Amino acid sequence: MNNVEKVLMAPQGPKFSKLVQGYWRLEAWEMNAQARLSFLKAHVEMGITTVDHAAIYGGGHCETLFGEALKLDPVMRDHIEIVSKFGINGIATGAGEKRVSHYDSSKQAILDSTDNSLRRLGVEQLDTLLVHRPDFLMDADQVADAFTHLKQSGKVKHFGVSNFTASQFDLLQSRLDMPLVTNQVEINPMHFDVLENGVCDQLQQYRVRPMAWSCLAGGNIFSAQTEQAKRLRETLMDLVEELGANSIEQVIFAWVLKHPSNPVALIGSGKIERVTEAVGALALQMNTEQWYRVWVASKGVGVP
Repeated sequence: MNNVEKVLMAPQGPKFSKLVQGYWRLEAWEMNAQARLSFLKAHVEMGITTVDHAAIYGGGHCETLFGEALKLDPVMRDHIEIVSKFGINGIATGAGEKRVSHYDSSKQAILDSTDNSLRRLGVEQLDTLLVHRPDFLMDADQVADAFTHLKQSGKVKHFGVSNFTASQFDLLQSRLDMPLVTNQVEINPMHFDVLENGVCDQLQQYRVRPMAWSCLAGGNIFSAQTEQAKRLRETLMDLVEELGANSIEQVIFAWVLKHPSNPVALIGSGKIERVTEAVGALALQMNTEQWYRVWVASKGVGVP
């Protein structure tokens, strides 16, 4: 049952599955290693072959837990694309003393964090490495030097960013001979920033696909009692009927995926039933008016 296609993330970039399994909450799933492996195999069987990690998730423990599962069946490494991220300072990054949370994109910090991620995951190479968040002290030349070193040493195939503005993306790209292959950004019906501030325009211009995180707004669309959330739920329920969807969740994923920057969407749940539900969104045919109805419900006003 291979329902999820692979798509090219950028010119000369990698291919990712159109839905990506996020493992940032893996520690909270309370699975033993065999259950983690079974979960991985189940979503790979659906065609969700790309997995998302970061050095900071669970203080590094999420990568360790994933690595333990992978060790039970090392052949699975050949069937997945592993994405990880660096730069948010903590024990997991290998950085020194931490009095306050901060960012660190110095060359040595990048190399150390990547080595630590590889060790925890139990793999020799990452398919893609992302800068997790913009560092106000980012020296683009140092980041480029680190990326070149990691590429030449065979530790990382491709590179990208996360939560970058369009100008930050351009700055880093200007120092690189290889293309940045994605910008992982928040996209959901409660959060339009990247649709309005030029980030998704730029990605569409470069034919680089964003990775959309927090597609379900951290659950706020389902639980918040704000007027915005109430309007959204009402509109999304109408669209469940119109589209023949199983749930609001499916409609939201269809809404995210319809954007012409062609995002791939991250799934955060550790329940395989919820993952299967997300896959069902790929079959929905949302039209332009329906997409804007969600926009209007969220904004509380019509289009200008």
